[in-house]
Amino acid sequence: MIIDTTEVQTINSFSTSGFFKEKEKISAAIQQRIGPEYAGPLGILQAIADGTKLLLKEDLLPSRGDIRLFSVGPSIAVISVLLSYLVIPFGYRLVLADLGIGVFLWIAISSIAPIGLLMSGYGSNNKYSFSGGLRAAAQSISYEIPLTLCVLSNSLRLEIGRNDQVVLPYDSDLDSSTVDIVEAQSKYGFWGWNLWRQPIGFLVFLISSLAECERLPFDLPEAEEELVAGYQTEYSGIKYALFYLASYLNLLVSSLFVTVLYLGGWNFSIPYIPIPELFRINQMAGIFGMTIDIFITLAKAYLFLFISITTRWTLPRMRIDQLLNLGWKFLLPISLGNLLLTTSSQLVSL
Repeated sequence: MIIDTTEVQTINSFSTSGFFKEKEKISAAIQQRIGPEYAGPLGILQAIADGTKLLLKEDLLPSRGDIRLFSVGPSIAVISVLLSYLVIPFGYRLVLADLGIGVFLWIAISSIAPIGLLMSGYGSNNKYSFSGGLRAAAQSISYEIPLTLCVLSNSLRLEIGRNDQVVLPYDSDLDSSTVDIVEAQSKYGFWGWNLWRQPIGFLVFLISSLAECERLPFDLPEAEEELVAGYQTEYSGIKYALFYLASYLNLLVSSLFVTVLYLGGWNFSIPYIPIPELFRINQMAGIFGMTIDIFITLAKAYLFLFISITTRWTLPRMRIDQLLNLGWKFLLPISLGNLLLTTSSQLVSL
């Protein structure tokens, strides 16, 4: 096989080119191949072209399937993800609903999405689709529990970051407000992030989030090699696009919650030297301060998004038995131990 040196130079030059390109460009650079080139300059309009193509394609329905379940399934998957944005704070006052159970409301809402996937698989009247729906439900249950235990451990430490006394659940209500969690991390600046206080919980939450979003190496419900296309086998057109929309919206939600729970949210301060006071942002217009908060939040979320996309194009897919063993035999005991360690540290500090 003869390799043209000009092609190698093109690929190498592309792999070292700019950072801020869309997903197809990033994945192409990681795999050292040429990404989309023809949809707009440097292929930056590829995502719009794909969306337009799916929007205009014919919407096919299975002749022997349950049309109502088949049609409602994608909508449930998207709506359940969109509702999660209600409790995400992009700034101090930039949140739609500042609830005391904000994080647990997100977990409860996200648990509805697998029901839509199961309805889609069952309504397709296809054994491959139904198997993919069952895998989605099993995977969600397996990784929802470790994720919830990590959130609970984080909520137990909420009052430690806000004041130097410990508040136990039986002393007051267990607060899981997303705004309060961010504010509790802001006292000591960068070193006050829960990333340093809960490193084990951060890693478990990171892995569980990837599994909840069905990202590689955890995308067994839609594994093309094993189940044709999983619960999406019979879908086309806009309904097919809704599944991918829900997937990437869910990935963005998980990235934002990683930012809120472990990376300090909109706060980015040097210890005892707040960045807003250093640059006199507090004296400026409130709109500019809100813009800075949004920019910091999205920048941190983008970091997690980039890690997820890099993982997708780097690691191979796991088997279903490996996936379930990782959730039940590894992550669940670790998350329980982390919760026990967090509670014990609070009792000792009394």
